Amino acid sequence: MRPLAAGLCAKNPFVLGPMAGVTDSAFRTVCMEQGAGLCYTEMVSARALTYHDRKTASLLSVQPCQRPVIAQIFGSEPEVMAEGARIALELSGADGIDINMGCPMPKITGNGEGSALMRTPELAARVISAVRRAVPVPLSVKFRAGWDEQSKNAVEFARMAQDSGADFLCVHGRTRSQFYGGHSDAGVTAAVRQAVDIPVIASGDALSARASVRLLRETGADAVMIARGAQGAPWIFASCLSLYIGHGEILPDVQTHIELMRRHVRLVCSLKGEARGMPEIRKHALWYLGRLRGAKPFKVRMAQVSTLGAFEEICSEMLKARLQVKE
Repeated sequence: MRPLAAGLCAKNPFVLGPMAGVTDSAFRTVCMEQGAGLCYTEMVSARALTYHDRKTASLLSVQPCQRPVIAQIFGSEPEVMAEGARIALELSGADGIDINMGCPMPKITGNGEGSALMRTPELAARVISAVRRAVPVPLSVKFRAGWDEQSKNAVEFARMAQDSGADFLCVHGRTRSQFYGGHSDAGVTAAVRQAVDIPVIASGDALSARASVRLLRETGADAVMIARGAQGAPWIFASCLSLYIGHGEILPDVQTHIELMRRHVRLVCSLKGEARGMPEIRKHALWYLGRLRGAKPFKVRMAQVSTLGAFEEICSEMLKARLQVKE
């Protein structure tokens, strides 16, 4: 894979995408250990950073093992975004900054942020230019196919982003109106790849190793961003790379699967404390269990687990049960 930008080179073309409430420090660590070539922080508000909000700042805590890492910010005011980018870089020491112009959630788009910026490309250009002037690291922009089916402007938006100073792009093949339903249009990403001279990361429906490698090849993109496909299956990155180089997929056995879940949960507790970490980890644990055939009897207990000791007890019982990893 060629460098995504000067000074930022992924070791392989399969990267962990940003997911609010999911891609925290522990999850990034596990995914990087399992072969992700690059990872993103959770999306953080540039305005909240300028207000020195402690909770927002904590989302940008980056460990050395998570590099290369990109800090993702969102907002719609050029000067606020510039200052937020400077603060994000200072807090995280990230290898790059990403501007989110793709989030479809109403609480974001209702403020003219996220994918709403695709409806105001002139403002988006000012935001990108302001951030470009503010930080010395590679800058990326993540966006969608367009606002809706009648206004797919990804190609024009990509050219604008390039002209405004973006070093590379990430394109999700769905429109904002699709949210996360329906199918992602790989053709949109392929068209963007042909239209610009900077690297492009493809995003959308990368839910398995086969789907991810197919998306990479169909779009001609420089990398593929994996988000939901990594939930409960962080080994997807190693599987993708193995398949990509012709060695076939990698599927862990049940013991490896459970031990990786244990590793993840213990990391969360060590970073956040057991009282805070256990409630947060339940959704991850259920994603892991969702990848196992025969785990249904354990799901109710896992959804209510509140201590590390209780979690370990469930894991020990699961190792004795006749579970199978779903293909």
